[in-house]
Amino acid sequence: MLKIDGIAASAGVAIAPAFKLEHPDYTVKNKNAADPAAELARLDEALATSQQELEAIKERTLQELGEKKAEIFESHLLILNDPELLTPVRDKISSENATAEYALDETSKQFISMFENMKSAYLRERAADMRDVTKRVLTHLLGLNYVNPADISEEVIVIAEDLTPSDTAQLNRKYVKGFTTNIGGRTSHSAIMARSLEIPAVVGTKDVLSQVNSGDMIIVDGLDGSVIINPSAEVIDEYKSKRDNHLRQIEEWKKLREVPTVSKDGVHVELAANIGTPNDVTGVLENGGEGVGLYRTEFLYMGRTELPSEEVQFNAYKTVLEKMEGKPVVVRTLDIGGDKELPYLDLPKEMNPFLGFRAVRLCLDRKDIFRTQLRALLRASTYGNLRIMFPMIATLDEFREAKALLLEEQEKLAAEGIAVSDSIQLGIMVEIPSTAVLADQFAKEVDFFSIGTNDLIQYTMAADRMNERVSYLYQPYNPAILRLVKMVIDAAHKEGRWAGMCGEMAGDATAIPLLLGLGLDEFSMSATSILPARSQISKLSKAEMKALAEQALEQQTAEQVVKLVRGIGQ
Repeated sequence: MLKIDGIAASAGVAIAPAFKLEHPDYTVKNKNAADPAAELARLDEALATSQQELEAIKERTLQELGEKKAEIFESHLLILNDPELLTPVRDKISSENATAEYALDETSKQFISMFENMKSAYLRERAADMRDVTKRVLTHLLGLNYVNPADISEEVIVIAEDLTPSDTAQLNRKYVKGFTTNIGGRTSHSAIMARSLEIPAVVGTKDVLSQVNSGDMIIVDGLDGSVIINPSAEVIDEYKSKRDNHLRQIEEWKKLREVPTVSKDGVHVELAANIGTPNDVTGVLENGGEGVGLYRTEFLYMGRTELPSEEVQFNAYKTVLEKMEGKPVVVRTLDIGGDKELPYLDLPKEMNPFLGFRAVRLCLDRKDIFRTQLRALLRASTYGNLRIMFPMIATLDEFREAKALLLEEQEKLAAEGIAVSDSIQLGIMVEIPSTAVLADQFAKEVDFFSIGTNDLIQYTMAADRMNERVSYLYQPYNPAILRLVKMVIDAAHKEGRWAGMCGEMAGDATAIPLLLGLGLDEFSMSATSILPARSQISKLSKAEMKALAEQALEQQTAEQVVKLVRGIGQ
């Protein structure tokens, strides 16, 4: 038995055989074939099998993760049936007596090379799609044992170096009971996806992939952040009991679904959810969300060949507002840049994209894009309780310019006779230290703040949160971070505004007592974190947590803060 420690990324306990997600060797060795007709038949059979696989994956992704996530597989199906690819492959088999795998491999390499050398970033991205489709067909032609994660048909725990967006989109919750990776942190894509899928996950183990063989019995403890390889029967029984206790706890939390979030001493705070698509609203309501604290609109722009039209955006915003039935919905305007790209915009590559031309900076430069989104939001505002916030605001001038554009579009709509709500709140993300320091001035002009801790922490600590070598500096409980949070909350309250938080810290059980004590009004988190947070807050006295937070602000290190808080209200 071997125990490996990592980072608890998604709560729960999973016990199942290991499934190692490693891509096989696709090297084609056989060039010549004796029977071209037989090779053409082999090609057609591999294409047909791949088609069935992709259609099944697309349908499952559509049902479980929504239309936007499913679009990638629609593009794969188009490539799989593209005559421009298949005709040269068949010609090579017929005229050169080439094997089906050699003909496909050589032809696809030419297309991939062509795409990779295109000037357009969007077309360069198509190389990756071509490569994925080719590998799928080659898997069948070469008789490889590789099992795509979408094709898993028995209960397993996925073991990988990391999970890409494509990997996680294909995980079938019915069979994938949990996963663990070598790299990643609580804010990495794979961790966030695990919480959305509601499966236990431990990330950042460093070497779990090399320690496990496929079929090994694995325990993933997403509560404490450990992975146990080939446990004894006694240990399995112990963790089954821990899993059952956690599942019973979830059932208890469900009883709080319709209950307001009130502290032990009667103070109400709002628990909201972070969403990416209109389909995510179901999870918000099922988990008792009191609002949407962050609607990441960039997902409307991703996975497409062109910018979404005003009508497409209007329908998405309208759907979310209607489904939330009057509960507040905070929509973040387009936040592209950093690790989120729009290939069809063909933006220049940057040395440090996280500190570069992104979010509101892009929108204020490309006002045509920004105005379209603002019009769609304003038109949708009459269908619910809309709040709009601008991301990555660094200066008051940026906020004023963005607000002016919003007001201009509002006047245009009024002139067109189109109704717009007269109660839209306008706020900003506080994710840049300069904004937190100047919060007292911003508070005079905004309706609310939403603290984006994922970026605020990495910018304050000068530590890329995706860089494993400096991950130790990603410290939500560092007194420096807590002091910045306090500055923002205090500045908001002084001007009669409210302050929320939509970073991962808002749903963190260790941070919640501190944030309650600091006076945070709205906590926005993954939908699955809402009920545990509500339960925790109901056991806390805000007055007592205020005293605790004051103590925490005087500590010297994050470790001292954690020691101070550990076990309170959990």
